[in-house]
Amino acid sequence: MTNFLTRDSIFIDRLLRAVASPEHGGTCLFIGTVRSGSDESAPVTDIEYSAYDEMVEVEMARIVDEVRSRWPVARVALQHRIGIVPLGQASIAVVAAAPHRDVAFQCCRYVIEEVKRRVPIWKKERHADGTAEWVDARTRTAIA
Repeated sequence: MTNFLTRDSIFIDRLLRAVASPEHGGTCLFIGTVRSGSDESAPVTDIEYSAYDEMVEVEMARIVDEVRSRWPVARVALQHRIGIVPLGQASIAVVAAAPHRDVAFQCCRYVIEEVKRRVPIWKKERHADGTAEWVDARTRTAIA
């Protein structure tokens, strides 16, 4: 899989097919979905994700390469959605497959943690009351 970013819905079956093989008996799937948030007075209706596409693609490729280096028996697929993502829909999906479950879980966890830590994707939470705020995905704090 070469495009890590999409402006369309994430199709999990495509990611699963990208890592499937007869040698890989353990598959781990992580899906991050847009949630309503913790502020009941102004719940989140959707999130607008934006990114410098070329930079994101390069950094995500590095992360996938790191997985290949650390766990040569594993395969991983990753996709992040940008643009407006409605409540309940997937904004990111990571699929890792390996001969055994332990490695698949390790790879999946590594990818999502590194994406959150290193990849410059910005998000604006849009609320039911019409307000919106940019949020730092790493710290979950509003950006002034």
